[in-house]
Amino acid sequence: MLNEPIFLFGMAGPSPHDNPRTLSWKARLHWPMFFITLLTIPAFYLELAAPTPAIGNAGRALYGIVALAYAAHLIMMLALSHARTVYLRRNWVDVLVMLGVALSQVAGSLGAWSGVEWVLRMTLAALVLLRLMGYLRGLFTLKGVIPIVFIGIATLMMSGAGFYWLEPGIHSYADGLWLAFTTGATVGYGDVVPRTAAGKVFAVFVVLLGYAIFSLVTASIAAFFMGEDERQLRREMHHDVRELRGEIEALRAELRASETGRKSAP
Repeated sequence: MLNEPIFLFGMAGPSPHDNPRTLSWKARLHWPMFFITLLTIPAFYLELAAPTPAIGNAGRALYGIVALAYAAHLIMMLALSHARTVYLRRNWVDVLVMLGVALSQVAGSLGAWSGVEWVLRMTLAALVLLRLMGYLRGLFTLKGVIPIVFIGIATLMMSGAGFYWLEPGIHSYADGLWLAFTTGATVGYGDVVPRTAAGKVFAVFVVLLGYAIFSLVTASIAAFFMGEDERQLRREMHHDVRELRGEIEALRAELRASETGRKSAP
């Protein structure tokens, strides 16, 4: 574990030396678990801003789906792994997310959220955000520029829809999209602001996502152009190396010819 990047602490997956079947299934379930984890976002707000009991129940149902998926995933990985204790140490974030969404499903049916419950739910939201970024770590390369750009656009569009749904003062999707952009980019013009408790909580996560996604987008674009310069430099270096090799071969040929000439001279 000491050799793992600090960003992967608690969500590093199975050990590289684990059972090959464990590694294979972890790779197969990577993106399905990512999309299942995304269900915690609508679940949170369906419970928080539910205008009817049926919508609140829908949020708790989504929490139940996520809890079952994480439990099944954990049981499967432990059954396949040759080092179960090591796997748990390397993936304790998954265990906390599973327990958190399970408790959220139960606690949501008990009435209004208390101060302690707000703290616990914010902690769970932070863990979910961290876990989502962990699932996306494979895109933090030059080849991931286009997917990251599309993820940024999708995040902006969904955030606009979220503000449009949560804020009574937002009368159009365009206004919700504008509020999402100014919030995520931390511009804060003040012409449109969140006023409800649900909208303010949503704005906190939009700011966090904005920092993360916008930073990744700009960094990936910069890395793309820097990568183009590096590739051009490598091509020029290879061309120079080939020319040097050609010149060396020509010099060797001249030396061999001169030596042959001296030996054949009387």
